[in-house]
Amino acid sequence: MKLIARTAFVMVAIGLAAPHAQDAAAKIEALHFHHMHLNSTDPAAAAAYYPKPFALSATKTTFNGFEAVKTGNIFILFTKVATTPQNELTGPQTSVWHFGWNTPNSRKYDENFRAMGLTIAQMWDAADGKLVDLSSDTLPGLPTQEQILEMRAKGAQPTREGGFGYLRGPDGAMIENAQSGTTERFNHVHMYHEHPECAMQWYTEHLGARRPQGRGGAAAPVASGDCHTKTYAPPTWPSFAKTGFVRDPAGGVNFDDISISIRPWPGGGLVSTRGKIYDHWALSSTDLDVTVTRLKREGVKFLEEIHAWGNSRAAMIEGPDRIAIELVEVK
Repeated sequence: MKLIARTAFVMVAIGLAAPHAQDAAAKIEALHFHHMHLNSTDPAAAAAYYPKPFALSATKTTFNGFEAVKTGNIFILFTKVATTPQNELTGPQTSVWHFGWNTPNSRKYDENFRAMGLTIAQMWDAADGKLVDLSSDTLPGLPTQEQILEMRAKGAQPTREGGFGYLRGPDGAMIENAQSGTTERFNHVHMYHEHPECAMQWYTEHLGARRPQGRGGAAAPVASGDCHTKTYAPPTWPSFAKTGFVRDPAGGVNFDDISISIRPWPGGGLVSTRGKIYDHWALSSTDLDVTVTRLKREGVKFLEEIHAWGNSRAAMIEGPDRIAIELVEVK
């Protein structure tokens, strides 16, 4: 009886300790958003562009041998290429849609962009409508075409306050100007993923990303543990295509205060980011060897093994929908 009791006690003790051991094993190093990396035919000119629209938060510099822009504690790096890299207008779509800034007054910024002669990437305000600079030039609420017709019949008008719009920058890069808060700051990379919920799970499981509360971190309800999207919402406006834009299910994750925002890409077929306008984005690790070993154990695909990267080291992995993500070591 004593042996049985002792055995039962040990088994209970192990059972109680197991969750704590699992929690410890599940804890991974917090990775930090480090940089966007673009391909450019003229890196110096590209780096000189960003302080024009975002003078309060962007500075031309160099970093680790690259022409660069520093914005907050984030870098935008540029690699020289011989021919203009493909973007969504000139080649197949990758999983990176655009990146952008929060601004305190997007309409005033848009006016300044036009005064500086910068190129605006305009959007359609309806399937039967016109091109506009800002979302607030369209009927509010990101409506479907059916809703637009109903709103018109009721005399609804655009608010013409705040909203979001886009620049078309060097080499065809798309750069968002979105009103939020009181400070101009680089704040997001906007992604396409065929299955947003699956992508969010991957970012959190392998890279330790944080899912914010509310709509930004929510996708469609997951049935029976299956993260794959079964139904996409109807297209809405504003949209770069006259046929509208499928916005839901949407989602996102955060690395510190940088959002990896997600819109759905029905039908799949997204191509690798390598060699395109947005070649990759990067996260920093204080111990690259430990991070790489863990990711290999988890079955993550590696595009590049650990190698010298300027005065540091880096490796490259591939995430959902062929997004290339660089891991750089920052002690």
